[in-house]
Amino acid sequence: MSGHGDPIPMMSQRGPALSGEAHVPGDKSISHRSLILGALSVGETVIEGLLEGQDVLDTAKAMRAFGAEVTDHGGGRWSVHGVGVGGFAEPEGVIDCGNSGTGVRLIMGAMATTPITVTFTGDASLCSRPMGRVTDPLALFGAKAEGREGGRLPMTITGARDPMPVRYTVPVPSAQVKSAVLLAGLNAPGKTVVIEKEATRDHTERMLTGFGADLVVEETDEGRVITLTGQPELKPQHIVVPRDPSSAAFPVCAALIAEGSDVLVPNIGLNPTRAGLFETLREMGADLTYENPREEGGEPVADLRARFSPNMKGIEVPPARAASMIDEYPVLSVVAAFAEGPTVMRGVKELRVKESDRIDAMAQGLRAAGVEVEEGEDWWIVHGRGHGQVPGGATVESRLDHRIAMSFLVMGLATNAPMRVDDGGPIATSFPVFEPLMTGLGAAVARA
Repeated sequence: MSGHGDPIPMMSQRGPALSGEAHVPGDKSISHRSLILGALSVGETVIEGLLEGQDVLDTAKAMRAFGAEVTDHGGGRWSVHGVGVGGFAEPEGVIDCGNSGTGVRLIMGAMATTPITVTFTGDASLCSRPMGRVTDPLALFGAKAEGREGGRLPMTITGARDPMPVRYTVPVPSAQVKSAVLLAGLNAPGKTVVIEKEATRDHTERMLTGFGADLVVEETDEGRVITLTGQPELKPQHIVVPRDPSSAAFPVCAALIAEGSDVLVPNIGLNPTRAGLFETLREMGADLTYENPREEGGEPVADLRARFSPNMKGIEVPPARAASMIDEYPVLSVVAAFAEGPTVMRGVKELRVKESDRIDAMAQGLRAAGVEVEEGEDWWIVHGRGHGQVPGGATVESRLDHRIAMSFLVMGLATNAPMRVDDGGPIATSFPVFEPLMTGLGAAVARA
């Protein structure tokens, strides 16, 4: 699949029970950070299990443009010879981050305290997304940004010549903003402090510590306070990337709604800041179990077993859980359609500014498939119809959003009539093996 070529219409429908093992790709968040921190280290970082979706490949290309030596050895094994903190060279061309909000925002942070000028762009979806939430705190370090109206790409950033450390309270829960500020703080003298009122995924903190940065996390009355001492020499690492929980969400949720299914999804990262979906599904009554729990590379990992669960109930998802599952609300809303009664999701306004307005995209598609949905600026309610009661039969716009496309293809595995998406191409940005993985489990997913 290509996220940048001609549209690829796809469809899904009821078929046999799903069974077998679903070996999902490496974690996207950790893959991005492995490449960037490897490039900021001195020496060779080796990465195994890198997610080779287009988003991550665009970040690898960007690190090469900044002067790092990035090599693909095949089979998900990569190496990065870094240039050290503050060692980024000025790229000769424009940095194209494709569809990846994570990639562009983290790279902006990583270069913002080095005196180079960089122009960033992306695909139509990325160029519609606001960057002010990142460029505003980067300006506190002394970086300057000039982009299109509304703080949108293409955008040129000139890094600070004499960066100052900052103390910054993240206004809305966002791991991307937090991470951009911490990466910028690496090349600022003194201590950079980031304060989160609500905890978000903490891969950046864990990985910075692993690479040798002096980083302290404290829980205080202000919230979660992260203090980073700038200008360290980061030490290269050997990283084994755990499997992506956001990708695991799709075969897991498919197994829960497709009659008779029993699927094992091995080696899934269960970092507490990422596992909110699985906790929510279990509260709804899903037959979802953790097998062989263990720790790998400082991250909790387990094998997930998901079985068909025809008696799930709608629940009110705690708003405090939103940050730990923000990317999974689209596919959760699909499961909610097959549960009994309403599933209420609040505190989710971040979904409005993802690759698409995901609340609107999912609400429109669910309604077209015969499901009642209510929505507000930062909440939505899916009124579940129960197993066997969801009509389906709709064609949905993916809006250049991989998670919208995959969510509705999962939905079609249990609706009474097939579901179609107008373009499955964007799936390649994060889950390039989605189609063969799902058909390998027995799913009736095909190009239309």
